[in-house]
Amino acid sequence: MSLSSGMKLGPYEILAPIGAGGMGEVYRARDTRLDRTVALKILPAGFSNDSDRLQRFEHEARVLSTLNHPNVLAIHDIGSEGEVRYLVSEFLEGQTLRERLDSSPVPLRRVTEYAIEMARGLAAAHEKGIVHRDLKPENIFITKDGRVKILDFGLAKQNLAESGLVGETPTMTSASPTSPGTVLGTVGYMSPEQVRGQAVDHRSDIFSFGAILYEMVAGKRAFKGGSKVETMNAILKEEPPELSESGLQISPGIERVVRHCLEKEPGLRFQSTRDLAFDLESLSSPSTTAAARIPALSKVSHWRAPLLWALPLLLLASAGAFWTGRKTVKQSEPVFTRLSFRAGNVAGARFSPDGQTVVYGAAFGGDPVEIYTTRVDERQSRDLGLKGSSILAVSAKGEMAIAQNQSFFFSNAGVGTLARVPLSGGAPRQLSDAVGAADWDPSGADLAAVRIVEGRVRLDFPLGTMLHETEGWFGEPRFSPDGSLIAYLNHPIRWDSFGSVGVMDRNGRSRTLTGGFPDIRGLAWNPSGKEIWFSESHNLWAVTLDGHQRLVWSSAGPLRLSDISHDGRVLLVRENRRRGIAGLFPGRTGETDLSWQDWSLLTRISPDGKWIYFSEEGDGGGTKYSAYMRATDGSPAILLGEGCPFGLSPDGKWVASIIPGQPQQLTLLPTGVGETKNISLPGFDYDLAFWMTDGQKLLIQGREPGKGTRVYLQNVDGGPLKPVAPEGIGIRSFADPLGLNARKGDTVTRYPYDGGPPETRKAVIPPLIYPQSLQTGRFVIGALENTVPLKLYRFDTVTGQKQPWKEFVPTDRAGVFFILPYDITPDGRYYAYSYVRDLSDLYLVEGLK
Repeated sequence: MSLSSGMKLGPYEILAPIGAGGMGEVYRARDTRLDRTVALKILPAGFSNDSDRLQRFEHEARVLSTLNHPNVLAIHDIGSEGEVRYLVSEFLEGQTLRERLDSSPVPLRRVTEYAIEMARGLAAAHEKGIVHRDLKPENIFITKDGRVKILDFGLAKQNLAESGLVGETPTMTSASPTSPGTVLGTVGYMSPEQVRGQAVDHRSDIFSFGAILYEMVAGKRAFKGGSKVETMNAILKEEPPELSESGLQISPGIERVVRHCLEKEPGLRFQSTRDLAFDLESLSSPSTTAAARIPALSKVSHWRAPLLWALPLLLLASAGAFWTGRKTVKQSEPVFTRLSFRAGNVAGARFSPDGQTVVYGAAFGGDPVEIYTTRVDERQSRDLGLKGSSILAVSAKGEMAIAQNQSFFFSNAGVGTLARVPLSGGAPRQLSDAVGAADWDPSGADLAAVRIVEGRVRLDFPLGTMLHETEGWFGEPRFSPDGSLIAYLNHPIRWDSFGSVGVMDRNGRSRTLTGGFPDIRGLAWNPSGKEIWFSESHNLWAVTLDGHQRLVWSSAGPLRLSDISHDGRVLLVRENRRRGIAGLFPGRTGETDLSWQDWSLLTRISPDGKWIYFSEEGDGGGTKYSAYMRATDGSPAILLGEGCPFGLSPDGKWVASIIPGQPQQLTLLPTGVGETKNISLPGFDYDLAFWMTDGQKLLIQGREPGKGTRVYLQNVDGGPLKPVAPEGIGIRSFADPLGLNARKGDTVTRYPYDGGPPETRKAVIPPLIYPQSLQTGRFVIGALENTVPLKLYRFDTVTGQKQPWKEFVPTDRAGVFFILPYDITPDGRYYAYSYVRDLSDLYLVEGLK
């Protein structure tokens, strides 16, 4: 059907036609709700009348709507009006890559830029399990500002067995109609397995990517015969002409990437698009010089609350890209050697005393973390049979310090049982519980360790002797080469990766060497003992003992420093960290993923399960984070304002949002019509805020100037704070509507909100992680251990009876190492939870100075 200007489909007003093809008619339209221009596509009648095909199409569209990536066409909505089915996407202005190639050759500099952005978009989609299957220049769009967008991602998917190999598959933006009976894939860009009609995966897209890259460089197609059959035969049996024969000055690196993409056998190609993106990034010219900035002391950072367990995540647009040469240090190009190859999370790594063996901890696939060894001159890893263990340190005598049964109390730091075990093999000897990090002194006789004792974090040396204690937490204690000093990361807030580098002598005298960095993780001494190197987000820094800082290396994606060998070689972990949201919602029979940007931290689900509230705390959320609400039917998220929306008012009209800063602020954000209200009290540092059932008061956790952490009540219209419990007692959960509970051993003390005397009782149920009450008040849901999957039980608070309730874990468990927080509707029917996925790789780097 054809639509005229002014007609409406749902909330969309037709403005003008854009084009038409076998996959439907496309119009420019206006979203009357948000007053924005969109592209609206009418699906053809044959498509709409095929219920199975339509169901698969709608599923793909919903998955794609969660893929909020700058290099993939954004899908906003799908809907119907009578018999008309339509799809709504962002409106783009520019031209397709086909139009660009037909008009003039693409400069080689632009080729690399376009290829990197294409690879980033592909990587982001592949990591959600979405395969394009019809990648070609017609489906690559270049916007007016030079950004690449991949079109029709997954929307034309169909099984090759559905029809014979005839013609070309039409696309969303195809300008000309095509014949019926078409199949997925376009002759000339199909992979060999597509031509054979075999099952395909993401590596088929990598082949098509290589064909496009070849065409951008050479100015002609990689495979083109006199007929479609001849072209398909060339894909199966022939190699395209060497790029060097084009007469252009082609980089050998580019030719190598193209050849690796165009291998006939899938197993010989790049095995992940993240690796492809990394190779392309490594080839890009280091033309951008990063200023050696010293971040100002600020708490604009990535939260990791004991309740909400947040952590910053990587820049989504880098989806696997790494180490672009943004250096301020004049040096030869470093050489990167990959040491880990399986998909999973690399927890940490250390050199052995010989400098040739590397010991690392990793959780591959959906398996628990365990310890592996590999050699620099080999590409094989050997597990040491220490399942559930992470490497903390390796002594000069070849003895490992490991953490057994490690669990994460927030997203990037965990605790476990400290044990020592020879690298050559043997049974671990346990030394201490609740240890987060440790290092051997140079003699290999004693250990310095970060321990949690009665809720306090302290640095011990030797083990059992406290050197220093903190309200926050210590990270990465590392002895200097001469053993006189211990360098460490000081995080003043326990749930925050904001921090600085400090150094301490053996008597506990400490000093701070750097200002504050928003996201600082990873530390090691330079072999000279004159510098301490540390990683912060995308950057590797060095600081001297007198506080002079310099930038060693800057990358396109997050990195984490693990170790430096005696000869200066470096172990770096290339990270691809993301936090997502999943759950069970009304109208769904299975879990749905509602992740939005790169670090979606769930805070609340509405009582009816129809809305979730969350913050974006990664690169996509901004320095003060972004508070969102989103309908659980998959509609686009609605930006409410800044901060993290912890508390939801009983009537659902307001959220209480904590704004990062010094001190942190408390604002009330309207979920509908209304104005933002800042109800912060002067000088008070806010951590958490939850709405009381009367809708007039908030339960607050924070600090008055010069005092420790405490819980208070605060009226929503301001006024003085009313203490609820003594200092040092925080909000474990918001499970009890009558008072704040503090547990010690087998007893629980309730501090009534109304100011009555404390009530102490014997605990009926064991200590739980993030307990939540159901609406009857008698039953509590919680986890006994922080594991993956997160196993939840329902406890009867009267009888103590325990029953399994549910297990929370995403369908794709690869790289998932942390699942918290979660929220459950009062009737227990619906729920949502956050998970953290890190698909990271370990690299040996030579040449950093």
